[in-house]
Amino acid sequence: MKAFLSVLVFVFVSGCANLPPPNVDTPPTSAARPLAPGLSPVGTGNAQRPGVASVKLANDLWERIRKGYAMPDLESDLVQDRTQWYANKPDYIQRMSERSSKYLFYIVDELEQRNMPSELALLPFIESAFNPQAVSGARASGMWQFMPATGKSFDLKQNVFRDDRRDVQASTRAALDYLQRLYNMFGDWHLALAAYNWGEGNVNKAIARNQRAGLPTGYLDLNMPMETRLYVPKLQAMKNLVRDPQSFNLQLPNIPNHPYFQSVPLPRDMDVEVAAKLAEVSLEDFKALNPSASRPVLLAAGTPNILLPWDNAEVFQRNYESSTLGRMASWTAWVAPTTMKVSEAAKLNNMSEAEFRSLNNIPPRMLIKAGSALLVLRSLRVLEDVKANLADNGRLDLSPETVAKRKKAAKAGGKNGAKSSNRSSTKTGAKTTLKSATASSGQSKSSQGDGKKSKK
Repeated sequence: MKAFLSVLVFVFVSGCANLPPPNVDTPPTSAARPLAPGLSPVGTGNAQRPGVASVKLANDLWERIRKGYAMPDLESDLVQDRTQWYANKPDYIQRMSERSSKYLFYIVDELEQRNMPSELALLPFIESAFNPQAVSGARASGMWQFMPATGKSFDLKQNVFRDDRRDVQASTRAALDYLQRLYNMFGDWHLALAAYNWGEGNVNKAIARNQRAGLPTGYLDLNMPMETRLYVPKLQAMKNLVRDPQSFNLQLPNIPNHPYFQSVPLPRDMDVEVAAKLAEVSLEDFKALNPSASRPVLLAAGTPNILLPWDNAEVFQRNYESSTLGRMASWTAWVAPTTMKVSEAAKLNNMSEAEFRSLNNIPPRMLIKAGSALLVLRSLRVLEDVKANLADNGRLDLSPETVAKRKKAAKAGGKNGAKSSNRSSTKTGAKTTLKSATASSGQSKSSQGDGKKSKK
């Protein structure tokens, strides 16, 4: 029986081995698979995709920037002068380039999405040396150097808790919006850049003057301040150096062509130091990516997201979720109920005057006006985070103590003056009455004497 089964198995396996292989290259015929009504059988052939080219990504970000150059080159003696000036300062170029490595990918990406010239990504080299904390003597602030009024017109919040002119993403969005608007206005990138530096009103006036005089109206033809005259040549100089650094004996630091940071939700009010520790980044690096937070605490209602190095975003989330900290903010916002001295406000919040002044940047001999928002120590009784209205609109209003004293003295003087005037009037009236009475009495006596004399 076993022998019979063995023979049977052998014959079955041999038969399977001799089966012809399936014809995988032959599509099923219409007879084998009926077609739905209205459909024709599909024949074999070679698939072709005309117009599809292989994509070669740039090796580093500098190469990507070079490929996106789209502005006409400016050629002038000032361009040559500025190009040589930068080329003679390799250490300065190195420091600026290393500083830019945190922000350049984001800016280039934003420019490409808007189909704008990539050399505009080099503009912060000219504006701020890529320092998002930079403040000019004219009060322009941030990487893109927005003036307070211009910043407000592009929805950059500026309050006691944060300044969006320093925010990496918000200021970049505003700068590109502004530059695009200026280009649409002038139809020329060089004039748009001049307007970014000098103001569109001034550029329009300079163009109108040349038009009245029958003169050309290009960037090199207009009469403008020296700062604006040098502005585009400086950008062209940086463009020249990035295009061919070897020709100027420069070596630009390698900047990878991928994002440096990503945006992470801020779940609650949090000290800056706590946020940096949760993300496991240095305090310096954290502030470099979140420069708009100039205070020691981040208010979630006003700053709903923070920027972290790409690999640290997940670290922050993991550490936050596993943290046992009951309270992550040591500070909160407090609104002054009335105009008061700094010492009085500090006492109300259980702080020393020196600590209160330093925390809120209050100079000497100043009063805090009613309604001002200030940072104070967050007591254990405070459980809620700062509300959105206060976090977004809080402001600090101060007035000099001397002015307040003069007003108080003037007010008191007015009251005292009225009393003094009343007293003076009473005294004057009394004296007048007395003099009148005395005069009448003397007159009467004199008449009597005269009468007596006349009788003698």
